[in-house]
Amino acid sequence: MSNVKNSSEKIKEISGANPLKCMKCGKCSATCPAFNEMDIKPHQFVSYVINEDIEALVNSKSLYRCLSCFACIERCPRDVQPGKLIDAARQLVVRKRGQNYLVPDEIPALLDEETPQQLLVSAFRRYRR
Repeated sequence: MSNVKNSSEKIKEISGANPLKCMKCGKCSATCPAFNEMDIKPHQFVSYVINEDIEALVNSKSLYRCLSCFACIERCPRDVQPGKLIDAARQLVVRKRGQNYLVPDEIPALLDEETPQQLLVSAFRRYRR
């Protein structure tokens, strides 16, 4: 239980976001260009962090379907920053693996014909550091 709580707190720390400010209006999800590809929508992602259901987040396809375009951040009336929470969850997964990079052989399994090019560019920017 404490590990889950630590993961939730770590996501908040990495993102700098406060999910408790969310009023569940759904504007973040309504503006998300990857909405149809996500199993956990941006507004739901915020609730998962609040409820410390981190295991479901790190195993969801939404973690890698998010384009990191931050349209959700621009649209949020309460500055909750769901895109930054999603990005922080990605970073948490990478940190737990003890690596800063995806292994090249792992990349094809994460891609399909529907993967937006913007996602790939964002991932290369994020993971090549």
